[in-house]
Amino acid sequence: MKIMRLTAVWLTFIVVLVFSFSVGTSCSAQEVRRDSVLLSRAKAESLFLSNNYDLILGQYDIDRARAGVITARLFDNPEISYENVLYNPSSRKFFQTSSADGQGQFNVQYSQLIKLAGKRNKAIRLATIDVRRSEYEFSDLLRTLRYSLRTSLNNLHFLQQSAKVYSREISSLEQTLSSFRIQLSKGNVAEKEVLRIQSLLYSVRSEQASLLSEIEEKMAEIRIFTGLPADTEVRVTEPEIQVADIAQHYMQLVDSALSNRPDLKAARAGSEYAALNLQLQKAGAVPDITLSATYDRQGSHVKHYTGLGLSLPLPLFNRNQGAIREAKTEVDANTSLVKQTEMVIRNEVEKAYRSVLRSKEIYSSVPSGFSAGFTRLITEVNANYQKRNISLLEFLDLYNSYRESVLQMNQIQASYLNAQEELNYVTASSFGEALK
Repeated sequence: MKIMRLTAVWLTFIVVLVFSFSVGTSCSAQEVRRDSVLLSRAKAESLFLSNNYDLILGQYDIDRARAGVITARLFDNPEISYENVLYNPSSRKFFQTSSADGQGQFNVQYSQLIKLAGKRNKAIRLATIDVRRSEYEFSDLLRTLRYSLRTSLNNLHFLQQSAKVYSREISSLEQTLSSFRIQLSKGNVAEKEVLRIQSLLYSVRSEQASLLSEIEEKMAEIRIFTGLPADTEVRVTEPEIQVADIAQHYMQLVDSALSNRPDLKAARAGSEYAALNLQLQKAGAVPDITLSATYDRQGSHVKHYTGLGLSLPLPLFNRNQGAIREAKTEVDANTSLVKQTEMVIRNEVEKAYRSVLRSKEIYSSVPSGFSAGFTRLITEVNANYQKRNISLLEFLDLYNSYRESVLQMNQIQASYLNAQEELNYVTASSFGEALK
């Protein structure tokens, strides 16, 4: 019986162990399995325009502003009042309206507010300007988000290219390390050589881990921009690098920015809004009139009295002085805001222009086929080291130089593309159109 119980316990333990292992393996497989999508710039921007929640919320702001125009167009509602006798002590009746005995009484009044000094038309124009300002703000949001998306796509592509360099180097180092461990066991190489290669391998793996974390951050940014699922692995197609000469087009770039920048258009619309609001507040000092018509059955000096009334407030104390002064201050503030925005734009164009020139100079100085040549070189270096044609120090130095050079080349290309995108951003036009 004891043997049977022990056998049952061991069988149960083995079943649980196998089940746990299978579940763990299944979970691990699920964790590493990810959908992958290859994004071109056109596809990414198409997803961005249809799925980005910041743009959707920006559209709601425009819709709210358009609703304000509808509100401004509406006339004030008329008012009607009715008064009935509650209790007639002569006839001892409640709510007596009948005139059969000549004692019923009620009163009806109809009134309509009429705004003067063009207040309604000015309010409509204000609401229309507010719609334009909302549209400009939406365009500025679109410009900013598109710039962020494009730079994220550029950075992700070259980070992924750099990750391939690490993968190739790690694979090559692992093969070399495995070969040298065999040679170490045979006494053909010194242990210090194996340790140095192993140390280099650990260092490269650490750098790769840091790079992969940066890639995940960029993929997360792009998924948020484009509305892709959170478990999607994003890959980016090779961007096209256009080398354009902008040295003679500085003033054209400035003019493009001052003509196209939506934030400047929004600031100018705000200045226009403030000026018109000042007119509206001055019009508020003019009193509005109320027209009324009255019918009174027998509460007046004559029975069945009808009357026409006109009322307006006397502007003796409140002539809207505070609102007028506030509107004047707003006009001055918006004028300064327009000047400040223009100054900021000119400086942003200057900075982006110089950045493109510097990046282009560095990019153009790199010979074509530089990366491919280095890749062939490192393959030969690996083979020559295993043949003992070069020393360990030369091997390590060349490996580090290869990695740093290829990573630097990727960084140069990404910086040049991002500098062009910054110029697109500050001029609110495409890199090619800005030079036409």
